[in-house]
Amino acid sequence: MKKFLILLYATTCLSATVAAQARFTSNTARHSLGQIEWKHPVTADFLVTNTGNQPLVLSDVEPDCACAVAQWTQTPIAPGATGTVSVTFDAEALGHFQKSIAVFTNAEPHVVYLYLDGEVVRELKDFTQTHPYAIGQIRLSMEALDFPDAHRGENPVLRLGVANQSPLPYEPVLMHLPPYLQAEARPAVLQPGEKGTVILTLDTEKLTDLGLTQTSVYLSRFSGDKVGEENELPLSAVLLPDFSGLTETELQNAPVASLSAHELDLSHLLEGKRKAKADITVTNTGRSPLHISKLQVFHPAVGVHLKKSVLQPGESTRLRVTVTKRGIGRHRRHLRVLMITNDPAHPKMEINITAARRAVSF
Repeated sequence: MKKFLILLYATTCLSATVAAQARFTSNTARHSLGQIEWKHPVTADFLVTNTGNQPLVLSDVEPDCACAVAQWTQTPIAPGATGTVSVTFDAEALGHFQKSIAVFTNAEPHVVYLYLDGEVVRELKDFTQTHPYAIGQIRLSMEALDFPDAHRGENPVLRLGVANQSPLPYEPVLMHLPPYLQAEARPAVLQPGEKGTVILTLDTEKLTDLGLTQTSVYLSRFSGDKVGEENELPLSAVLLPDFSGLTETELQNAPVASLSAHELDLSHLLEGKRKAKADITVTNTGRSPLHISKLQVFHPAVGVHLKKSVLQPGESTRLRVTVTKRGIGRHRRHLRVLMITNDPAHPKMEINITAARRAVSF
């Protein structure tokens, strides 16, 4: 009986030891990078999750050659939490490559191998990763032209990457340019398989009002092309109020805008229905009146109604957001609401809206 108890105790301790341990799980064991342009380093990120019940420690990460440099989460990763292993490949040598990265941990097994593969080429021909959006046989680095927020007098710049995958020379031309936008293609003509850049410059002096200005421009896919939904590029710019003239006292006594939510998920409300709505509370937690001067939407399927546009200190009001299911998919604009206020710290506030459930893979 005594031997049995000793054996039972040892077995129980061993089971507890085995059960209590960290576990290394990566979102992928291999990143296939496709074609990489010569001497243009590329970084691959591996998302690491601790699926065990003890802290996971990544003690070292060693690529198999000096052509790759690794960075990783240095602090212990708690159970259920995530970290990263980032590997930068220098792309100095032409040709196909396959690299292994040894990750040393306190989990079992103590060494896990991750992999990179691809091909370094002098001239990039596969633009699916660097230019993921296709308009006909032309590939683009972005599908919407969203300028960074700006004040009057500033001239922010966007660079639209363009790749010609047609068999003919191609001249990137943006049609229906508004008067506040200038565009220059470099080079002016792209040969088959060549990439370039369209440099867009925003002239804020020509924007007519504060807040959101949005329109569409159209990328010509070939000589004589016409405008249509297939080659439409939504464009948006936000002009902010200027608070540079406020004194320190005025800033300390300024209004402060506060929202009860910055994200709205209406997907469950739209199931089987034509329209969904939700309310957000806007509160002035500052020391002077809050003026909501602009309330705008980025998408025609979104509607807003504000009960009150001037709030005294401590006062609140209701902002109702409505989404109409019909027409959501007809535009590539984001579902969001923009609010412009006289709060110097938050002159622009956005509410992002989710209106469709996303598929989840396991």
